Amino acid sequence: MSSAFHHALKIEEEVCTGCTHCIQACPTEALRVKGGKARLIAERCVDCGECMRVCPVNAIKVEEDDFTKILDFEHRVAIVPSVFIGQFARNIATRKIYSGMLEEGFTHVYEAEHGSGILIDLINKYLADHPGTRPVISSFCPAIVRLIQVRFPSLVGNLMPFKAPLDLAAISFRKKLTEQEIPEKNVGVFYITPCAAKIAAVKSPVGEETSPFNGVINMNTLYSKVFSVIKREEKSFCIVPEKEQLLPEEMEWTLTGGEARHIHGRCLSIDGISNAIEFLERLENGTLGNFDFLEMRACDKSCAGGILSSTNRFLVSERLHKRAEQYYIDKGNGKIFNNKTITLYKDYVIANASLHDIEPRSIMKLDEDMVLAMKKMQKIQKIKGYLPGIDCAACGAPGCRALAEDVVQGRARTSDCVFVAIKVKGGETMSQVAEYTEEIWGRNRFKNMLPE
Repeated sequence: MSSAFHHALKIEEEVCTGCTHCIQACPTEALRVKGGKARLIAERCVDCGECMRVCPVNAIKVEEDDFTKILDFEHRVAIVPSVFIGQFARNIATRKIYSGMLEEGFTHVYEAEHGSGILIDLINKYLADHPGTRPVISSFCPAIVRLIQVRFPSLVGNLMPFKAPLDLAAISFRKKLTEQEIPEKNVGVFYITPCAAKIAAVKSPVGEETSPFNGVINMNTLYSKVFSVIKREEKSFCIVPEKEQLLPEEMEWTLTGGEARHIHGRCLSIDGISNAIEFLERLENGTLGNFDFLEMRACDKSCAGGILSSTNRFLVSERLHKRAEQYYIDKGNGKIFNNKTITLYKDYVIANASLHDIEPRSIMKLDEDMVLAMKKMQKIQKIKGYLPGIDCAACGAPGCRALAEDVVQGRARTSDCVFVAIKVKGGETMSQVAEYTEEIWGRNRFKNMLPE
């Protein structure tokens, strides 16, 4: 197996209260509570951010590179998703947003979706050339890619073998600068990310050896900086060179349906990781039906609903749709300039657009030795039969089946189940129950339940 996944989600133990919100929300059962704190089983995590959404005390944070890292480079490129522009009210011009970004230190701003036009042609050609691979699943969302790797490894072969538009945009813009005889070491390319999964994808890319990015800046961090600049109405803005215009289909690519509507054949757009899991389960057990292409995004409203968004996802989606409509008005008025960088380097981008084989990393594999794995599975089933089956999470695991697996893998004890502890030890009082669960929930959690 290749090196471990990088994870962008971090648990601040001093803030964590050891509630069960995160372990119950996690779609891959990657979290447990031990010693009164949430703990991560790293090989299970897909960085979808669902734990961060539900944490009531904001104990789960998303890492980011220090913003001053951009100053390590003479030429500082921000690759920006269109949803970043959608964070701002419609009366704030895109050029003004760009200007604010330049004032904060970037020397170039380029929208990530410029890479999607090339990708449409690549996907449709791939579908035509590989009629035996159905359905093809989009590789746009890194949380979905990792979800398939760890929870649905048999479907890895269905993943589309192409990089996401943000990578293609970075490749083309880096090529543009180096062709201007700018040394590679002087070029820093940074992605402005709406989610944790894309941070993880940059730090440990799947299907490619290295990332075209030098770092990642969280979208909410940059939004705050740029919005502060824009609020200073008395301050003059720097001059922004004529920006390259996104086409309407590119503007809406990161929204639900933005990808699938351009793919030939029978397609389905699915957002929300729980919905994606439902359809992947259907696909795995053969009850989905005949589809050519599945667009799957982990977040509701796709990237508009990323956990690093500063604005309501429905507002962001509406703004991007309106921005696409404005394109035709601007085109009619002669305001559109389609001097696309990515078009100039199309052949180079296509030559570097493919992913290597994506490796399955099944969390269901109990042991590399098949005989031992079968014995462990039998033991899990036996232990599960002893447990009450109510999935209360009082043991610190998300459910009884997860606790049984933890016991077999040496991460827990059967007596961590409070009901088993009571039955085995004969305890019936609340104080005794508290004593049995102190190791899981922390010694202070039940102090008011213990006798003085």
